[in-house]
Amino acid sequence: MGLRGVDGIVLAVEERTRKLQTSTLSQKIFQVDDHVGVAAAGYVPDARILVDRARVFSQTNRLLYDESVDVESVAKYLGDLTQEFTQYAGVRPFGVSLIIAGVDKKGPSVFLVDPSGSYLQYEAVSIGAGSDQVTQFLENNFNSSMTIEDLSTLAVKCVYLVSEDKSGVSHIRMAMVDTQTKKLRRYTEEEVTRYAALAKEKYKTI
Repeated sequence: MGLRGVDGIVLAVEERTRKLQTSTLSQKIFQVDDHVGVAAAGYVPDARILVDRARVFSQTNRLLYDESVDVESVAKYLGDLTQEFTQYAGVRPFGVSLIIAGVDKKGPSVFLVDPSGSYLQYEAVSIGAGSDQVTQFLENNFNSSMTIEDLSTLAVKCVYLVSEDKSGVSHIRMAMVDTQTKKLRRYTEEEVTRYAALAKEKYKTI
């Protein structure tokens, strides 16, 4: 899911790792530029290809204009690219939806790009398994005046809402971009654990 607040954005995903798999690398959250992150749901290898293209687009913009790329420009570029693969014989559409989120000169923003090539801006959006249930929960509990602290707590609760694992945080991956630094930062396991405790306290009656 991707959530936008007054002081930044939060990306959160559920990732189930195998018992012997190292848990340090996230397969569903990617960094496009210093200030832009992507969360993916669907066929992850397709997501890697799109993220690589987005990275080249972002760095080209920096070289040409000497400024960081707008989040919406990245979303539009990926929307145009995925739409092209719906037109021609001999290719298949990308089998992944992407949440593009970050902080630019316009402030925090969150966009959804789907395999059809359409891109839409959201205050909060959820994709993947259980997204309908999470969306309903967000409609009842999200508001645009939330801070990153509030968003992080809400995001953990949303993961627990649809996950088979109702305890522990090894299956939760999160990242944020705040308006002060405009730098994407991944949460440590200790931070996610703290937000999990806050979520259980705040939403214990839900």
